[in-house]
Amino acid sequence: MVDHAFVDYDLQIGAATVRRSCHPSLLIVMTASASSKTPYRFNLLATAPPDSILGLTETFLADTNPNKMNLSVGVYKDATGQTPILRCVKEAERRLVEGEVTKGYLPISGVPEYCGQVGELIFGGNIDPSRIATLQTPGGTGGLRIAAGFIAGQLSSIRLWTPNPTWANHLPVFASEGVPMESYRYLAADRTSFDFEGMADDLQNNAKPGDAVLLHACCHNPTGVDPTPEQWADIAQILAAKRLLPVIDFAYQGFGKGLQEDASSIHAILKANAEAIICNSFSKNFGLYSERVGGLTLVAADASAATAAMSQLKKVVRCNYSNPPRHGAAIVSTILGDETLTEMWHDELAEMRTRIHQLRAQFVETMKTSGSGHDFSFLLPQNGMFSYSGLNQMQVDQLKNQHSIYIVGSGRINVAGMNEDRMGQLCSAVADVIEN
Repeated sequence: MVDHAFVDYDLQIGAATVRRSCHPSLLIVMTASASSKTPYRFNLLATAPPDSILGLTETFLADTNPNKMNLSVGVYKDATGQTPILRCVKEAERRLVEGEVTKGYLPISGVPEYCGQVGELIFGGNIDPSRIATLQTPGGTGGLRIAAGFIAGQLSSIRLWTPNPTWANHLPVFASEGVPMESYRYLAADRTSFDFEGMADDLQNNAKPGDAVLLHACCHNPTGVDPTPEQWADIAQILAAKRLLPVIDFAYQGFGKGLQEDASSIHAILKANAEAIICNSFSKNFGLYSERVGGLTLVAADASAATAAMSQLKKVVRCNYSNPPRHGAAIVSTILGDETLTEMWHDELAEMRTRIHQLRAQFVETMKTSGSGHDFSFLLPQNGMFSYSGLNQMQVDQLKNQHSIYIVGSGRINVAGMNEDRMGQLCSAVADVIEN
């Protein structure tokens, strides 16, 4: 016999009380649950600390000082303080919008033409294409995350050696996939030069054969300090002697010396090593920050190994973002597939690179006349968007609190965010915190 007896109860919904009915046995369960000491699941969550760089931007945006300056986030800004859209990008987008016929899914590996062009940009035709497996990825970070998943899943017995210091997101990206990590010395004790002897000693004496080594191909982030061509050749030999797998972050091609000059480190490594993983980004050199355009390129010893590796990389992608977005890669492919647009891109990239060098030099010269007595000439040989200023945490805090100038706690300055017309303001503030 079914018991159809129901009892009434009051349900509190916000400020209102609603009358409901239910079976007595259900009311017992509901009452017990309501009186339980167990809190709601999400109430147990701790608040994560803000990102060390993006969190600074949030503070910067809330700062009411009209003379505030943000030199923390790694984006290029022009003389007006804007992150520009390149002229070649605007023209490529116009063509794409006019000719677009579908919003269908891309293959797991991305736009085929784009993937071939990535390889051409990096290797310049010096590597047999059959040895190359390239994926289009959501930015360089997406490429690094897929590399981490591949290493964890297919090469799980190896450790990844990372430079000290390195980009702040490298460690959490690889840790998220459970890749064990060690660090090798990179910046010398003076915090202004490359510690080649320390790096060589750590890799030769501490790394195990078969381990992986994370390298910055050019424009080292956060220091701007790069090895010389001769040192790159020596590094390549160390990797080969210990059978160490190069995992190369190539986020700034064209922002150092030039497109092919910045790839010369990769060419030196592959001259002595048959295998490598390269993660590249087009955020900076095409100004496509919000489009998230990057790639992962695996170089194998032969075609069969490259094919097998591609199948495993696709599996990592499939259970992550499944397939990449179209628009940003289509922009890059359109530009690189058109001679006129490619020439326009080369010119615009050279303009950005030259201006960054000029800003770094202007900062050094202006600091000479600031009265601080501090020589920043060590910045001049550095490459790319970033430089270690040598400022300590206290001085960085003083810049923020007293002058509304925001740089990363390590003292890293985004040179590409400086402004010619405000250089005096910046250098005066830096001089002030140094003197005090």
